[in-house]
Amino acid sequence: MRTSDLDEFRTFAEERLEDMRRTAYWICGDWHHAEDITQIALTKLYANWDRRHRIDNLEAYAQTVVTRASIDHCRRRWRRERPTETLPDSAGPATDPSLSLQVRTALSALPTRQRAVVVLRFWVDMDIPTTARALNCSVGTVKSHTARALAKLRELLGETDPFEQLTTAPAPATRTR
Repeated sequence: MRTSDLDEFRTFAEERLEDMRRTAYWICGDWHHAEDITQIALTKLYANWDRRHRIDNLEAYAQTVVTRASIDHCRRRWRRERPTETLPDSAGPATDPSLSLQVRTALSALPTRQRAVVVLRFWVDMDIPTTARALNCSVGTVKSHTARALAKLRELLGETDPFEQLTTAPAPATRTR
């Protein structure tokens, strides 16, 4: 690789590193695994860096690489997990620890693909077609995974749909004279 290409890759990697790590964390739920996933994604990006000029949106491509590496990692995680009697310290600071823990617990209860859809759609703020390309699936699959995941998250987090409250609320009493 030429020096200019290497410098360009370093600059790109430094600018996108935190976003890539955060995306990996929200998909896998563990900062240590997110670090590993990010390194795997950066290695894959580096190996294909000479093709970057043929890619329309390099940032979206990087998110796709991270997402696929996260899904692959989650599929293989059962081989690496070891039971332990004591839980490790928390992964990182949060503004509201109880809310953060509830959300992480609820996300971890989702299947891997649904979790990936939720993270890409609502955390990374990808639109539906971009999410479908990142996950290598159809737009309909993204929509159904999103609907199922949100329903499950609402169930787990105890939230109800605000529109449901409007339709089930009793009508105000009217006065007659």
